[in-house]
Amino acid sequence: MSEIRIDALLPGEMATRAEYLGVRKAEMPALTMFTLAILAGAFISLGAIFATTVSAGGVSVTAADGAVVYSTGLPYGVTRILSGLVFCLGLILVVVGGAELFTGNNLIVMAWASKKVTTYALVRNWGIVYVGNFVGAIGTVFLMLLSRQHTFGSNAVGITALKIAVSKTSLDFWQALALGILCNTLVCLAVWMTFSARSTMDKIAAIIFPVTAFVAAGFEHSIANMYFVPYALFIQAFDPGFVADVANKVPSLEGLTWDAFLLNNLIPVTIGNIIGGAVLVAAIYWSVFLRNKDK
Repeated sequence: MSEIRIDALLPGEMATRAEYLGVRKAEMPALTMFTLAILAGAFISLGAIFATTVSAGGVSVTAADGAVVYSTGLPYGVTRILSGLVFCLGLILVVVGGAELFTGNNLIVMAWASKKVTTYALVRNWGIVYVGNFVGAIGTVFLMLLSRQHTFGSNAVGITALKIAVSKTSLDFWQALALGILCNTLVCLAVWMTFSARSTMDKIAAIIFPVTAFVAAGFEHSIANMYFVPYALFIQAFDPGFVADVANKVPSLEGLTWDAFLLNNLIPVTIGNIIGGAVLVAAIYWSVFLRNKDK
């Protein structure tokens, strides 16, 4: 009679589970994969919306000489922790609700390294999911623009959204690459730990700390950035009156362009995410637990 266990899976068992799930993901029909990828892009965008709203600046009163005499704004570190906690919503929806996220799917490399997934199937999954994630993020951007949520809090939400996008498009290539590596190392560790879970609460608990850490530290997530930066670009393009009103509160706004998004952020961050997830997590755990499994 097989043993009944309720405790979490051990790392070796997690690796076998990751390998199995990698095969299942790679073999998924294209339309199903694309639909679930759209959902993941929307789910991560919801986490980004939550984080942007929580990050929106506090109210301050200034004296005639410009000195701040009263402020309800929280310290930088506290704001970052709160933003990270609420951003967890995105990955929780992906893992528990069921969706296909490009960054998490870097773990399919474990099944690929075991020769249970072909290179074609791996690249097919990443390509379809990446495009689907982008579609889901842009769809959410359109809805958010129609909602005019960027005007909430006396324009504080919109100002914060513009500042976030400007900071992301101001990175140089190597900085964005490094931030992308660090980010997806933590994201894939979060997904990796959910493979040990026996319940929904186990999965949520496994996600919270790594995801909070990457957001709080300011690391870069390619799929989240598919929402953060286009949202600001759409505000800039379709609500010029709002931008004119708040431009003096957003330094270097002129640098926020589609070219800057692609070249300074999305491309290097995506490369970094692949290195962090596929190499620093998937390949290392495969070499430890699966490399000699069948020998």
